[in-house]
Amino acid sequence: MSHFLRKIVLILSASLFAAVVAFSQTPPAANTPAEVKGSQAAPIAGQPANPSTGSAVAQPAYLTPIGGFQGVLAETVEGATIAAQSPDDRFNPASAVKLATALVALQSFGPEHRFMTGLWSTGAIDKSTGTLNGDLVVTGRDPSFHYEHAVMLARQLNELGIRNVTGNLIVAPGFTMNFAWSAQRSGEDFLDTFDSARRSASATRAWLDERTLVGDSKSLSSVPSVVISGDVLVGSAPAGAVALLTHTSSRLVDVLKALLCYSNNFMAERIGEMIGGPTGVGLTVTKSLNMSPDEVALSSTSGLGVNRVTPRAMMKILRGLRDELAKNKLTLSDILPVAGVDPGTLEDRYTDPLERGSVIAKTGTLVRTDGGASSLVGQMKTKSGRVVLFVIMNQRGNVVRFRQNQDEIVAAIQNSLGGPAAFDYHPVTLSLRLANSHYADAKARGEYEPKN
Repeated sequence: MSHFLRKIVLILSASLFAAVVAFSQTPPAANTPAEVKGSQAAPIAGQPANPSTGSAVAQPAYLTPIGGFQGVLAETVEGATIAAQSPDDRFNPASAVKLATALVALQSFGPEHRFMTGLWSTGAIDKSTGTLNGDLVVTGRDPSFHYEHAVMLARQLNELGIRNVTGNLIVAPGFTMNFAWSAQRSGEDFLDTFDSARRSASATRAWLDERTLVGDSKSLSSVPSVVISGDVLVGSAPAGAVALLTHTSSRLVDVLKALLCYSNNFMAERIGEMIGGPTGVGLTVTKSLNMSPDEVALSSTSGLGVNRVTPRAMMKILRGLRDELAKNKLTLSDILPVAGVDPGTLEDRYTDPLERGSVIAKTGTLVRTDGGASSLVGQMKTKSGRVVLFVIMNQRGNVVRFRQNQDEIVAAIQNSLGGPAAFDYHPVTLSLRLANSHYADAKARGEYEPKN
């Protein structure tokens, strides 16, 4: 968290947005985003729906001049356009791609899905000495598996009478821990975490914090430990291996909440692998949401690299996500960060007492890719009772200025509708501990998600 950009405090006045900008029906070329520089304001449509008739009514303009390319689409829940700029041009949405990944994951697995991690043995257990005479095998592809889960498995093995393993630790090729791509490295972390004498301070703290959070005082009364004498090997479970234990992850909806709050690229890529990768996610959203393939072109399921999505397509993805959640009596706040309330990428935005909790959104930031790309996609609430869905995408410019401008657009729309109002949201403490995986490498590439 210490690496994130400094906090930007915006004090906005409605008078800054009094100018009305004319609306143009002719969009720029589909693959060339409209450039807005200096005093050139973007064409918009200021037409929220009349709540009683559903017809459009005139409203002020909301877009401000900004260097670089910008795409905006803001709509009422009913579908009336409030603001639009280059809605059919293709932009790099950065980490907002995770919304498409989340949608397909929910469609594929359901919100109650849990990822499984299994422990297997290849030898007999001598309970008199607490020894497993053979290998210990770990299988599974849980993208959220972390220190505290390994310690819990050690505790459960202790309850089975196992404190020593004479053989090797064999980890399946798909197993990962602590958001490390390498199965070998994950296995080494697992082995060290199992052994209380080798357990790191970070692992101990993760275990204590998580058990305290869930109120498990019984687990805290002992120090789980299993000593594995052999080496770490990556491979399949040997024939004849016997199942010992199964660890289940948090529900998918809770995993997605943590993933999206912290914009965890590793988890998004791992879940993306399970649902067809970038190609599969792209095909699924275009088909299920009746979009043209030209509107979405994905090279990753996390938003890293060069992806292309139009604001109109991203709006369809946002609406699709709302609808999918509603099928299970869930809302966007169940998986997305609530600004100024939840930890992570929106923790230090919209923190004014009047704004806090009035925006639920996914950020996206690539400092270098496409000359700098930034996005904000979500929904806002206003004192008039309106909920406005919005997509704002920027590229080829300063990402700090882009983020300021996004907040100005949101504030202007809210102010025109009576001001911001908080969503009905009761935050829960996230039990998932998320490391900012490979932060230094990602920052060097300009592909990381700052908190501010």
